Amino acid sequence: MAGPIKILIVDDSLTMRALFCGVFEGVKGLQVIDHVANADEARDAMISLKPDVVTLDIEMPGMSGLEYLEEVMRERPTPVIMLSTLTQKGATASLTALELGAVDCFPKPTHATIDEFKRIGPKLVALVKAAAAAGPSIRAKNSSAGGPAAVLIDDSYMPDEKMIAISTSVGGVDALMQMIPALPKNCPPTLVLVPLDDAVIDPFIKRLGEQSKATIVRAAHGDALEVGHVYIAADTANHVVVDSWPGGTIKLVPAEPINGFRPSATLLYAALAKGAGPRAVGAILTGMGEDGITGLAAMRAAGASTYAQDPATATVAEAPAAAIAKKVVDGAVPLADMARTLALKCLKTAGAA
Repeated sequence: MAGPIKILIVDDSLTMRALFCGVFEGVKGLQVIDHVANADEARDAMISLKPDVVTLDIEMPGMSGLEYLEEVMRERPTPVIMLSTLTQKGATASLTALELGAVDCFPKPTHATIDEFKRIGPKLVALVKAAAAAGPSIRAKNSSAGGPAAVLIDDSYMPDEKMIAISTSVGGVDALMQMIPALPKNCPPTLVLVPLDDAVIDPFIKRLGEQSKATIVRAAHGDALEVGHVYIAADTANHVVVDSWPGGTIKLVPAEPINGFRPSATLLYAALAKGAGPRAVGAILTGMGEDGITGLAAMRAAGASTYAQDPATATVAEAPAAAIAKKVVDGAVPLADMARTLALKCLKTAGAA
């Protein structure tokens, strides 16, 4: 991208607009081109200024942020980061925003203070840069029908003794909403690592469960991994590992972040390399950074099958692209084909014990 990333801030609070302008001010490669209070002003700015990234408040007078997001995605697709309060209502709205095509939802600070500025600044800057690189039309490529992919393996499917482990971050909610419903009812035990704010976890699991044939549950310490279950490990206070496989259980580990990540995909994959060897299948989906790369390398060295989402179908391509570039995966798979690819790697074949 030539020139700085152009940012439009949309928020009805002047104080919050000032805070976010302060976050981006002086950051090399970023430029706030305008900050506006409502959808009407944003619409004019979108036409005249053509921002690369929009930060958009969910709750605004007049047209809500969700209504305006839907309009943007329909008429002028642009990477959008939603700013949301982490109440129950806010969590539900955040999920809707991600389904409509927002790159991510960022927790809106409760106070515009210097401490908040320091706390949110680095993460929000990284998110804006990732959003600018993502482009606006990934969801349309992945789901032209506007909904989750069809179930591609029928209910006669029987898994072998393998388990599946999946990691994702930015864009992961939307990717999982498209991918997990395509798993068969009798899917292999599947553990999904997707860091989420606590208020969002249960609404996300509920919505995913409503669309899936498999049983979707929140990963808990001591859970035995069962066929037909998908375990969502989203708690940012704990790492997650599987102690052994087959017959293993989930362990939540309240340790310090690893290279800035908690839960750490690298720790999960490394544990599976040791405890499961060739009886695990790993996949890395859309996301920022390189968490999971060294763990996937260990899995592959132990005989496991490993895959990355095709970066062309990822909301944020950095993580899967790194996995491909470092040759730690067997192949790149479009999101629409990922559920089928993973399930078939765990298919019980005729004559198998």
